[in-house]
Formats: sequence, structure tokens, C-alpha cells
Amino acid sequence: MKRHRDETLGMWLGVLGVAFFAVTLPMTRLATGTQADPQLSPWFVTLGRAALAGVLSTTFLVVTRAPRPQPNHWRPLGMAVLGNAIGYPLLLAYALRVVSASHAAVITALLPLVTAACAAWVLHQRARLGFWLCAVAGSTLVVVFSLLRASGHGTGFGFEWADLLLVGAVFAASLGYIYGAQVTPALGAERVICWVCVLALPVTLPGTIVLWPREPVAASAWVGFVYVGVFSMWMGFFAWYRGLAMGGALRVSQTQLLQPFLSILAAMPLLGEPLDIVTLGFAAAVVATVIAGKRLSQPATPAALAPASR
Repeated sequence: MKRHRDETLGMWLGVLGVAFFAVTLPMTRLATGTQADPQLSPWFVTLGRAALAGVLSTTFLVVTRAPRPQPNHWRPLGMAVLGNAIGYPLLLAYALRVVSASHAAVITALLPLVTAACAAWVLHQRARLGFWLCAVAGSTLVVVFSLLRASGHGTGFGFEWADLLLVGAVFAASLGYIYGAQVTPALGAERVICWVCVLALPVTLPGTIVLWPREPVAASAWVGFVYVGVFSMWMGFFAWYRGLAMGGALRVSQTQLLQPFLSILAAMPLLGEPLDIVTLGFAAAVVATVIAGKRLSQPATPAALAPASR
């Protein structure tokens, strides 16, 4: 009975973490503004959110008396800093000044598939042919979506540069996740993100002070900034990692498939973006390739040892 309660709570914590991450897209756009109405600079949002999370992380590590990482942990943590604390938020912030949050949700929906591909590359894990076919299919859908959107915006039959930034953001986040995962067994899941944020503080804190805006900024931009610093960069990982631990990584990780749809829904009240059926359709198609890719990324189970259905 207790195990069942833990699994149920873990699933809901996973959904909560995904919801926190999903709202990152519209909140980042609130923080940075648009090209026509810029607010906080992408560099300030990137460094500032990591600095805010770093201060919270320092407090957490001191209160919990967390042990220091071992010398062999610093390199993976450093790579996670470059991917998750700098690369992903910076590229995302610049892209969201140009494209809508709903648009970005379609491209970032590839994140679970790209993370698995990066794991195969970095960790030398072998993946089945079906997985790579799904990766190609998902990437093709994103390319077609980007080309259609660029054509519809009058920029010709080609990519918008912001889409290339989003693709870069996806790869940066994926590599950060993989290197962070390498030290998770030793440090503990929740402490990894804390050490990542603390390790970045010598750069992010001075950078935040230097880049502090000198011109008036809309209150909504500050709301978006505080959100991405407290929830996207820090608290969301606590709910997500705890959910994975309590509910089982295999089951709870499936909740990540909700993220693009939650981002699109959140963009409606926060940014006034309309519910675009084409965008929603492409998001569903990309998620379908992610589902198929996850199933095909596992080695085939012999019939005699097939697990019972759950």
C-alpha cells in the first residue's frame, strides 16, 4: 500500500516538475520581451536566473550539510553548467524574442529524443535502428514546421534564425542532462542541480550585477525573471528528481510528453497567444515520434522473458 502511495505521489511530483518546466517558455518571453518591445536582455536573464538559483542552492547545501563533490565530479558538473545554466537559457532567451512560445514548444519537444541520442554518443550506448529512424522522423517534422512558419511569415522558404537557436538550445540542454546524470548516483539527484548553480556563481553573480538594467522594465518582465530563476532553474528540478525517485524513472519520465502541450496552453493566458491548430498538430506528431523512439531505444525483450503488463 505504501509503495503504491509513493508511486502515485511520485507521478504527481513528476507532473508538477514538467508543469514548472513547461511554463519556462512563456515566462522567458515575458522576461525578455520581443524585438518590438524588448525588456530584460537575454544575457541578464540567463546569468540572473542562474545566480538566483545559485543563492538558493548555497542555502540548501549548507542547511543539509551536503558533502563536497569529488575531484572527478567537477568536469561533468562543469559541462552541466555550460549546457543547463548557460547554453540552454541563453539560446532560448534570444530565440523567444523572435518566435512565439507555442512555436518554440514544437521544437523543444524534441528534447527527450535528442537527450537519448546524446546519451548514445557521449556514453557510447548502442541504440536500435528503429530509434534512429524515429529521431530522423521527429527532426524532419521540426524542419517542415520551421520552413512552413518561415514561409508564412514572409521570410521565404527557409529557416528563421531563431529556429536554429532553439535547436542549439535543445542540444545544449541534452548534453547538460547527460553529464549531470553521470554524477547523480554519487551526489544525489537534487544536489546535482544545486552544485551546478553554485559552480556557476563566480560568473553568474558578477555578471548579473554588471548587466542589471538601468532603464525601467515592465513588472511582468520581472515576474517572468523571478519565475525562471526560482522554478525553472531550481525548484522544478526538486519536484522532477524526487518524482523520478519515488515513482520510478521509466513511468514518471513519460510525463515529459505533456510539456509541449502545457507550454502552448500556458502561453494563451500569459502572452495572449491563440491556440494554433497547426502548431498543436505538429507538437502532437513530434511527441508521437518521441514515444516511439523511447520504446525502440530499449533492447528487444525475448518473448520468454517478456514482463507482465502493468
